[in-house]
Amino acid sequence: MKKTAAVGLGTFALAVAFAAKDPVIMTVGGEKVPKSEFEYLYNKNAEQQVNQQTIEEYAELFKLYKMKVADARAAGIDTVSKFKREMEEYRHDLAKPYLADSTFINNLADEAVERAKEEVVARHIMLFKTRDPKTNRHLREKADSLLGVLKAGADFAEVARAESQDRSSKSRGGLMGWIVAGNFPVEFEEVAYNLGEGKLSNVVETPMGYHILLGGKHRPARGKVQVQHILKLTQGKDEAGQAKALQQIDSLYNVVIANPESFSEVASKNSEDPGSARQGGMLPLFGTGEMVAEFDSVSFALPDGAISKPVKTAYGYHIIKKIGSQGPNLNAFRSQQIARMSSPQDPRHAKIRKQQNDKLAKRHKGSLDAKTIAMLEAKALNSGIDSLFVVSLSENPMPLAKVEGEKYSTADLAPRMKKFDVPAGENAVEALNSAIDAFYNTKLVYAEEDYLLKTEPDYRNLLKEYVDGSLLYEISVQKVWDRAAKDTEGLEKFFEANRDNYKWTEPHAKGYLVQAPNDSVAEQIKIFAAGIEDNTEKIFKLREEFKNVAQFDRVLVTKGTNAMVDNLMFGGDPVTPQSQKYTVYFMLEPRVIMEPEDVSDVKGMVTSDYQNEFQNSWEAELKAKYPAVVNEKVLKSVSRKKN
Repeated sequence: MKKTAAVGLGTFALAVAFAAKDPVIMTVGGEKVPKSEFEYLYNKNAEQQVNQQTIEEYAELFKLYKMKVADARAAGIDTVSKFKREMEEYRHDLAKPYLADSTFINNLADEAVERAKEEVVARHIMLFKTRDPKTNRHLREKADSLLGVLKAGADFAEVARAESQDRSSKSRGGLMGWIVAGNFPVEFEEVAYNLGEGKLSNVVETPMGYHILLGGKHRPARGKVQVQHILKLTQGKDEAGQAKALQQIDSLYNVVIANPESFSEVASKNSEDPGSARQGGMLPLFGTGEMVAEFDSVSFALPDGAISKPVKTAYGYHIIKKIGSQGPNLNAFRSQQIARMSSPQDPRHAKIRKQQNDKLAKRHKGSLDAKTIAMLEAKALNSGIDSLFVVSLSENPMPLAKVEGEKYSTADLAPRMKKFDVPAGENAVEALNSAIDAFYNTKLVYAEEDYLLKTEPDYRNLLKEYVDGSLLYEISVQKVWDRAAKDTEGLEKFFEANRDNYKWTEPHAKGYLVQAPNDSVAEQIKIFAAGIEDNTEKIFKLREEFKNVAQFDRVLVTKGTNAMVDNLMFGGDPVTPQSQKYTVYFMLEPRVIMEPEDVSDVKGMVTSDYQNEFQNSWEAELKAKYPAVVNEKVLKSVSRKKN
């Protein structure tokens, strides 16, 4: 029989083996409770209390807690699909810190941080991928051919100008300029940083396409810089217009040099970059490669507070004032890289998954059937993956994997591939291997989670607490909270039978507080209300009739609670409404009552007391239904943590 996603929930009690060092502290309804679980919850509860309970007092509450959990299981709550899914999700989330190999992940992050300490000149020839696998194969073949030409001595810049599809660098012979770590696909970045100056790379595949790189210079990372600027546009202008822009920028330069403090004001009034002009010419922090090269080089080269001479770019003439700079924030960069690795789109994610699989396979005797995988790969390569492929996995099952002695076949893989539709070729092989890898990883992770239940008390106790706590919540909703809240007739009878318990010490004003925009609308409301005979429908009809015109609020308040009600019902001073929309206020069905008229006047209190009735009745049933036996000797040995 195959293991399923329910492992660790329906069979949770079986999964937790009671070792000699973890004796049974009590048995409730036939379920044995280990000392470690009781001790964990007792100490956690004690940390949250000002006046701590004795162990004996807590034991009584704990018995009831376990009885309610037992009742939830008897009601089948733990077998409901939604509940099982939620518990499985929590189990997986709780296990993630134990499953992650922090050393391996940190090493990958360290590699990225080392790259971030430098900037490098990148040159490449690029062919963009398409959605057609066949076309992509031809593009890869073309990239291999171009690499051969380059290795034979062809000039990189000339080949880039002729063949590269990256328009931003094509005209410059493939030159991308200085790049910083973290802004490009990892596959590209690793090669760009590790390639020696003047050295040629092999073909590099990224999600975007196929690249051939030429190694460039390195320099220390410069971080980010912040500047203000004044721009006079030349882009799209004729010679006369460009000459006028130059004359204007020279004039503005003389103004700000004579009075540097005027830079913000001059930029606001004269800069033709409207976005920054509104901020006195201030631009957000920017790093290498985020601005055109001329602007970038001057901005970083200026001393703090210095103002540049006019700088020509493709956009026009700029005057730049440097505000300051920040070095690379390597800690933030490191955190960003670790976050990126969690995405399946990041190639390092596959490395982490493979490392995890290799590690878990050793512990849990995991293996994949190479012969079966080779046969499936050949079939995917030649025929693709479609519904017939998936059906064949089940109809002609072949051995696929083993974990902890449990055997899995291609039939177990099939449900994961129902929606696959990949044409024949390398993409189909890649999709197949990805599905197998994910399937294998799932089985290894389940095995590791079962192992954690036996070996990690914190994991076991937290999971047990969450599962039992969720069961307690669901059964309490059924047996007490919803049962009391939804029993309208029962609530009314309970109130009538216990009226003396709901006395007031102060009079209450009751009715509907109405706020209207003027006396005319107020009069219309009163006339409309008088024509409604059914009081139970009155407020609903009023709200529907005067929607967005007036405001209606049911009130039941004592003196001093609401200033408008005080004025209308208790002789208080007139009030100026806070909302300018409403200037007139009055009460419908106003009255002052000395005690509750019906259950709705004290519904919260009555519902709470009514729930207590159900709670007490339920607990009496539980004590008869689920006998509890406490091992007093073990109970006395429970350790209390010192705060």
